[in-house]
Amino acid sequence: MTGRDNQAPTPNPFILDIAPYVGGEAKIAGAQRIIRLASNESALGPSPKAMAAYHDVASDLFRYPDGASGELRQAIAAHFGLDAERIVCGTGSDELISLLARAYAGPGDEVIYSRHGFLMYPLAAQAVGATPVAVPEPNLVADPDAILAHVTPRTKLVYLANPNNPTGTYISRDTVRKLHAGLPKSTILVLDAAYAEFVARNDYEPGLELAASQPNVVMLRTFSKIHALAGLRVGWMYGSAEIIDAMNRIRGTFNVGLPAQAAAIASLADTEALRRARDHNNKWRPWLEDEIRKLGFVVNPGVANFVLVKFGAKPKDAEAAREFLKSRFILVRQMGAYNLPEHLRITVGTEEENRAVVAALAEFVRK
Repeated sequence: MTGRDNQAPTPNPFILDIAPYVGGEAKIAGAQRIIRLASNESALGPSPKAMAAYHDVASDLFRYPDGASGELRQAIAAHFGLDAERIVCGTGSDELISLLARAYAGPGDEVIYSRHGFLMYPLAAQAVGATPVAVPEPNLVADPDAILAHVTPRTKLVYLANPNNPTGTYISRDTVRKLHAGLPKSTILVLDAAYAEFVARNDYEPGLELAASQPNVVMLRTFSKIHALAGLRVGWMYGSAEIIDAMNRIRGTFNVGLPAQAAAIASLADTEALRRARDHNNKWRPWLEDEIRKLGFVVNPGVANFVLVKFGAKPKDAEAAREFLKSRFILVRQMGAYNLPEHLRITVGTEEENRAVVAALAEFVRK
């Protein structure tokens, strides 16, 4: 037996450079009831029709799901007026983010994302040995000129969350088009529109137009946010036939489970539940922003289902606020991993939850 035969298995060296993703807190030891506002989950919960559809397939759980998510893709296509053949579904949009990096990037390549963008973008790049390139965001808004200035012949993907998580900001249809126009044809622009349904701005477009007409643009969507199916992990991508073909070649064969497909189809059809969720957010996000500002904190203007709040000039100020809220059984998200250590991200909750957050922050200010 040689010395090499005695070595333990080792992963690719770039894998060990990855800091594992850590989600928002969901539990407090010993607490009977907590307010969970750390993960941008829905305030109102899933559609009753989606829950009924989920339960209706219980007796078929021993069956494999449709590996192509055919009925779900048809439902998405009908809802948005798209070509079902240019849609691929994934285990949340997270899987699709990773598959794009796996298909189009590798060692020696670069993947661009905004400095305060979704953490899955650099993780996806690192997982395939590519180099993540973080581009500064003036005023916490993605800057197309800055992104284009960082593009090199090695740039394979540009990930852009629009609206962005965790800043809550967005860029307009024309600004996205400007960004795309400056990219090489060999670089894929990934428009992640996870929070698109919450945006009510005339100059916003989630990416369907470019993804429908340009071979190097894809749009990502999720059922985790306004559809409130985060626990089932369902996402989808729209893009050129060639990119969708590449995704289908490497995705998991049965990547979207049977209950997830059934619930997502039913949720799409429940337009009243979607309207209620949108109306709730349109009412309570501005209220939450205003009330927190009245307490003296800086709230970043946003359009999604959360607010980003700055607590003083030092990270310890934000951490003190987070710990105080936790002591009142309210969980919010710290932002150090997003290069925003002075901030906390707070999901828009129910009326009761929103009022509880404001009351707790008022108590924090007085203490």
